[in-house]
Amino acid sequence: MAQLFFKYGAMNSGKSIEIIKVAHNYEEQGKPVLLFTSGLDDRDEVGSISSRIGFKRTAIPIFAETDIFNMVRNYHPRPHCVLVDEAQFLTKTHVLQLAKIVDECNIPVMGFGLKNDFRNELFEGSKYLLLYADKVEEMKTICWFCERKATMNLRIDSNGKPVYTGDQIQIGGNESYYPVCRRCYLHPPI
Repeated sequence: MAQLFFKYGAMNSGKSIEIIKVAHNYEEQGKPVLLFTSGLDDRDEVGSISSRIGFKRTAIPIFAETDIFNMVRNYHPRPHCVLVDEAQFLTKTHVLQLAKIVDECNIPVMGFGLKNDFRNELFEGSKYLLLYADKVEEMKTICWFCERKATMNLRIDSNGKPVYTGDQIQIGGNESYYPVCRRCYLHPPI
């Protein structure tokens, strides 16, 4: 029976490399998958899943008006799995569409993304994946500054100083965010 999975973690926890690995494992067995990613993420290029260690895959970009359910339902050959990177940027409607893919098409769906933003607030997509997912799994990484588990994302400005206010969405990598533990989030050693 298919299920909806949400695999979340702080920045640098290996979410993108994991989605590429899962896709490879299915495809190596001759089982097609559909890869999606947020149309907001333009770090590499729109419609691209890129890991920090250099692996890259083309994916279907998701925008506000994208109907994921109909895309998957009408796709041939029928995918054995649907994989979604940057799932924190999904809307509630998108998450409900993913649940519908699982429930009506019996296709497993795995969403990978951040749980919380740099202000330590839930993203919309993450909130609804936490509510609707059949299984939730944390992907772990270590704090940028100490040896504790990173559970938060610290935004930094161009001078390397912490930022705690501003727009929720600012696309960036190590030049803009560090994975940190709670202590280093509240009292960063920079």
